[in-house]
Amino acid sequence: MKMITKRGIFLWILCALFLAGLGFMTYSLVSHGSEWVMKPYNRHVFSDGQLIAAGKITDRDGKLLVETKDGERSYNESKKTRIATLHAVGDKRGFISTGVQSEFESELVGYNVLFGVYEIERYSRGNDMELTIDSEINELAYNALNGRKGTVAVANYKTGDIVCMVSAPSYDVEDVPADILTSEKYSGAYMNRFLTGLYTPGSTFKLVTAICAIENMGEEVLNRTWQCDRVLDVDGIKEDEIICNARHGKVTFEEALAKSCNSTFAQIAIELGPEKLRATVEKLGLNSSVTVSGKINSAKGRFYLEKGNADTIVGWTGVGQGETLLCPAAMMRLMFAIANDGKAVSLNLVNDLSNQAGKKLGISFKADETQLISSETAAIMKRLMRNNVTEQYGDSRYKGLSLCAKSGTAQIDEKEENNTALFVGFTDDADHPYAFIVIAEKGNSGSQTAGPVANKVLQEVFEQDN
Repeated sequence: MKMITKRGIFLWILCALFLAGLGFMTYSLVSHGSEWVMKPYNRHVFSDGQLIAAGKITDRDGKLLVETKDGERSYNESKKTRIATLHAVGDKRGFISTGVQSEFESELVGYNVLFGVYEIERYSRGNDMELTIDSEINELAYNALNGRKGTVAVANYKTGDIVCMVSAPSYDVEDVPADILTSEKYSGAYMNRFLTGLYTPGSTFKLVTAICAIENMGEEVLNRTWQCDRVLDVDGIKEDEIICNARHGKVTFEEALAKSCNSTFAQIAIELGPEKLRATVEKLGLNSSVTVSGKINSAKGRFYLEKGNADTIVGWTGVGQGETLLCPAAMMRLMFAIANDGKAVSLNLVNDLSNQAGKKLGISFKADETQLISSETAAIMKRLMRNNVTEQYGDSRYKGLSLCAKSGTAQIDEKEENNTALFVGFTDDADHPYAFIVIAEKGNSGSQTAGPVANKVLQEVFEQDN
């Protein structure tokens, strides 16, 4: 009897171990099945490192960007289209890690936990993907950079859909340059500068300092005046002087932002102090990663200002010339919030997927909006940014756009020609709600170089809408 009891206990233990093992295997399959399938050595999915099982990828108008043809990925027949949309789509071997071909491998293949890759065997291809970008606008934007390295992006601040996203330099994926890894011309060609680039923000950071001032000083800051004598003596040491772009005299807060007065914003930053500036940067998510379509993650910004820094460092940081580095995607998200009553919606690059039979899958990659700033602060900032255009940049240069913007010229070294030109903002138009960012490396002036690029691209976006 004791022997039977022991055997019974042993069998129960075996059953328990079997069930535990089965449960673990099921959990692993559900959790990691797509990872196992998407290994490069899986010949059902890859061939010579290429994701041949993926379906077609098109732009928002159905224009083919890439498909699998004769056992390899084949891109649009137009070289200009291939170059302008490469960083959104991705290359053949996944060197551009933020491209949809890399980030949405399993979705493009059509893998699911019940049927695995059976549909690939049945249809000889995976799911098709429609992007939010317009390839023609991307071509125009890439050409507008005129050979400069940088990025141009335009997105709907109501829906988060990215209409334009280009990064330069790019290259022809069907004819990869032999010197792509060694030539300065192609330096950073595998990097999507909108998503993973980090830039000294220059005077575009004055928007951040302005938000910090409004939220910490209240109405007082809007009614005050400051004195700009071009040179701001911070601590009596000549080397620590903060130099402005002009002698502006007595200016209001609104005038200081429009004229991009370094002296005024340095004084404001010093008065606010490093802790309040840091808190605002963190609140706005500028040192955090921005997620696109729920899967693609941007680089994190870097805010180096520490408590106890000398006033001169705090001052230069407040005007965007400290050691702060910001990601363009995060700045775009801030534009969303200012334009949209303080609410920032998630950036999105994917419209939908269709299965092998052509049926829309109805997959949404959009997330809930986030309240970055109060609606009151957003309204004030919108008014200030609109004033920048009407009183400083010239509304006639941006005809019909109802533009709200801020330019920036980030000094990289002692040579002006090496300055980075930046222009960020949005259109205050309910029928055409678009935010934008333009960054042109070695562009010298934000308003003179990046501004016209923004105008050219936005005019085309409006034309396409109409």
